Amino acid sequence: MSITITAFTIGPMGNNSYLLADPQQKIAAIVDPSFGSNKVLDYCEKNQLIITDIFCTHAHFDHIAGINEISEKLEKDVRIWLHVDDLPLWKMNGGADYFDFPFQISCQPTNFVSHLDQITFGGDQLEVRLTPGHTPGHVVYYLKSQNIVFSGDLVFRQSVGRTDLEGGNHLILLQSIDLQIKNLPDETRLLSGHGPETTVGFEKKYNPFF
Repeated sequence: MSITITAFTIGPMGNNSYLLADPQQKIAAIVDPSFGSNKVLDYCEKNQLIITDIFCTHAHFDHIAGINEISEKLEKDVRIWLHVDDLPLWKMNGGADYFDFPFQISCQPTNFVSHLDQITFGGDQLEVRLTPGHTPGHVVYYLKSQNIVFSGDLVFRQSVGRTDLEGGNHLILLQSIDLQIKNLPDETRLLSGHGPETTVGFEKKYNPFF
């Protein structure tokens, strides 16, 4: 049985958090848990799923805030994945101070990803692709078996992630898209951190930044 994916649009910034589940093994993973992640946890409890992994595309506070909300109810050996180049941002509470937002992260990453790592989850694998530009250590997770990319804040439907915050670089972000997104099949689904899903082919045709 293949991995199932459930999207949750939660939190005051309209974040998309994604739940990957292996129904056979009864395990789950969250991509970018935002404010309001108790809703995701409730779904897992209802469906008897144990969260084993948290995959962070980057360390901005609105993409990691849910860890605080659910950490006390997670197994102690849950793996929190992040690229090391975003660790300074993580330690700065995800840049919440820039927005005068009262937030302090309560956990630390347990595992650091590298470009082209293959991470096994359930009966499948996620490929890590380093895509800096929005943040220095931004990554996307490519579920090749289902033609799906969890693209964080790299690319949105007809737009791209902002690069005016500390560590952002617009030219590097465009290069990341060129090297890591545009070479994927046109039918590849892009599940981003905000807004509706899209495809590589659609963005090639309609995204002015492509």
